[in-house]
Amino acid sequence: MSRPWLEQSSETLLKTRVFTVRSLRRQSPRDGEHHDFWVIDPPDWVNIVALTPDHQLVLVEQWRHGTESVTVEIPGGMIDPGETPLHAAQRELLEETGYAADDWLWLGAVLPNPAIQSNRCTTFLARGCRRVAETHFDTTEECVLRLEPAANAADLVRTGVIDHALVVAALHFALLRGDLPLVAPQTP
Repeated sequence: MSRPWLEQSSETLLKTRVFTVRSLRRQSPRDGEHHDFWVIDPPDWVNIVALTPDHQLVLVEQWRHGTESVTVEIPGGMIDPGETPLHAAQRELLEETGYAADDWLWLGAVLPNPAIQSNRCTTFLARGCRRVAETHFDTTEECVLRLEPAANAADLVRTGVIDHALVVAALHFALLRGDLPLVAPQTP
C-alpha cells in the first residue's frame, strides 16, 4: 500500500482570485529523500447536468483562455466561501443560463487533477429545468445558451464537440444513472 509523504515545508508562492500556488518539500517514505512539489489550490467546483421537461440538455458555449477556443460545456463554476455545493450549483445554473429546477440530485464528485490540484468537482443533476430569469455573468465570463436533445449527449462527446474532461465525467455520471442514453435513438 502506498504511504503518505512527510511534509517538511510549505510556502505560498502566488495568490490569485481563482487559485493559490504552493511549493512543498516532502520526504519520500520509501528512501527518505527530500523532493520539491508544486500544488495549485483552487476552490472546489460544481457542474450541473441540467435537463428540461422535454429532455433537452442545457449547455453553454464560452471562450476559454487556456485553450484559446470556444468550448461547449454544462453549466458550472466555483463554490464560494461558506456556500454548499448544492447552493453553488443552483446559483451557477441560474447565473449562466437563467434556468432553475426544483428537482436536484447529487451524481458524484471527482478530483480534477490530484497530481497537482487540491480541489474536487461535484456534479448535480437538475431535472425539470425551466427558464426563469435572464443570465447574470461574472465580469470575467460570457456564455451563450445552447440546448441539445439529451439523447445526443454521448455523440457530442464521441465527436469531440464536448471535450472538457470534467464535463465528460459529469455526463458519464448521468449516463451511469440512466438519465442520459448511451446512443441516440435512430430515426427512420
